[in-house]
Amino acid sequence: MKKLSYSVIICAAGKGERAGLGKNKLLFPLFGAPALYHTLKKFKADWIDQVIVTSSKNDFNEISALCAPFGFKTVTGGATRTESVKRALRCVTGDVVLIHDGARPFVSESLIKACFLSAEKFGSGVAAVKFTDTAVYAAYGEITERLDRNSLYRVQTPQAFITEDIINAYRLAGDKLYTDDSAVYGEFIAPPRIVEGEESNVKLTYKSDYPPEYAVLSVNCGHRVGIGADVHIFGDGDFVTLGGVKIQCGKKLIAHSDGDVLLHAVCDAVLSAAGLKDIGHYFPDTDPSLKNANSLNLLKQTAKLALNAGYMPLNVSVTVQAEKPKLAPHIDKIKENIAAALCVSTSDVAVAAGTCEGLGFAGEELGIAAYSAVTLTEITPAKTR
Repeated sequence: MKKLSYSVIICAAGKGERAGLGKNKLLFPLFGAPALYHTLKKFKADWIDQVIVTSSKNDFNEISALCAPFGFKTVTGGATRTESVKRALRCVTGDVVLIHDGARPFVSESLIKACFLSAEKFGSGVAAVKFTDTAVYAAYGEITERLDRNSLYRVQTPQAFITEDIINAYRLAGDKLYTDDSAVYGEFIAPPRIVEGEESNVKLTYKSDYPPEYAVLSVNCGHRVGIGADVHIFGDGDFVTLGGVKIQCGKKLIAHSDGDVLLHAVCDAVLSAAGLKDIGHYFPDTDPSLKNANSLNLLKQTAKLALNAGYMPLNVSVTVQAEKPKLAPHIDKIKENIAAALCVSTSDVAVAAGTCEGLGFAGEELGIAAYSAVTLTEITPAKTR
């Protein structure tokens, strides 16, 4: 019997607005790399024949650069998840296709395989987790009906199907919108087959779903500490800008502004300590005026936002993770740039850089990650800048 070929569609074309992160949640740092990077790694397997990743037009360059080292194909998605999947299905070559949300980076290889095998045997394989809590219907804040939790499941991705069937289902669906692929399959082909899912296979939906890579801490002495993190992906180019310094690299960092990941981390740390919204709120990548913007100017504006909120910087610490370029020759200049932008002494700025010994996102030379901690002090009425 001929071995069936496997294709995968990873849905990454959404805006992620519910996360409130000021950018596509899949490009927000998770454990030192864009969240989507961790999802992509789960599908880099020799037994998978094809991987297609959907992307919005706005994020296409960044997501394409992230997919390139894996050899994955990137396609432009539509305005809805349904339309994005339809577009990706046009490129599928495998006999069986598995569809997965890019926002579920914790999926296991065993669950991926189980969904594929179920599709081979039964025509479909849909990850789902049984309810363990009491389930009810409610209306106007009052319980109206209790449900049998033994028959209730929470549907996840991945979801696998015989390719011909799911393509036909989406064709029959016309312009109707769906929240997942099993609903399309179930309406037009057959009842979907459940595969036991995993509680750990959570979907990143809100900011609280991410580990606290930055936070605001307050102490009684009127000082506040903020932690910022940012990550950018390498693309074709000659140099990167870090700390306001252009450094030859043989690559560039893909971004709407100048891609200065180091200064972006400092900006987020300052905003965080001041109790303000993140950098994406004040300097969105949808603003044409910020195209190729100088991030030193953004840091100066960030300092003014903190000042207006009643705080000024005391000291800054930044750590950069990158295999290249080497930062040591440029650290003094970077410190001077940060100190000037924040109106502090260079002795109050620390910049450190290190490699990841070939491990993970930065170690595989896919991009650069930066982390920053900033201390602000509250300004009293007698204290002016």
